Amino acid sequence: MAENKNELYDLYQTILDRKENKQEGSYTCYLFEKGIDKILKKVGEECTETVIAAKNGDNKETVLEISDLIYHLFVMMAEQGITVDEVMDELAKRSQKTGNLKQFHTVDKNT
Repeated sequence: MAENKNELYDLYQTILDRKENKQEGSYTCYLFEKGIDKILKKVGEECTETVIAAKNGDNKETVLEISDLIYHLFVMMAEQGITVDEVMDELAKRSQKTGNLKQFHTVDKNT
C-alpha cells in the first residue's frame, strides 16, 4: 500500500510538468490554458459525481470518481502553487490530534 504514495507524487509531478511544458492534445494543458475558473468547475463536477457514486453504493464507480477528483484537485493545487507536501504535512498534524470533535454552534431561537 505504501508504494502507492509515490503514485500520487508522480501524478502531481506530471501535472507540474504539463504546466511548464505545454503538450499538444494534453487535457491537463487545456485546463491550465482555460484557467482557474475552468479548473474549479471541474473540481466541483467531480466532487458531485463522487458523492452520487457513493450514494448509489457503486464502489467501482466511486473509486473512478475519487480518482478523477484527486486528479482535478492536483491540477487546482498546481495552479495555486500548493504542493503535495504541504497537504501531507497538514494531514500529519491532524493525525496527531485526538479528541478534536468539533462542537456544533447552537442558536437560541427564543431570543
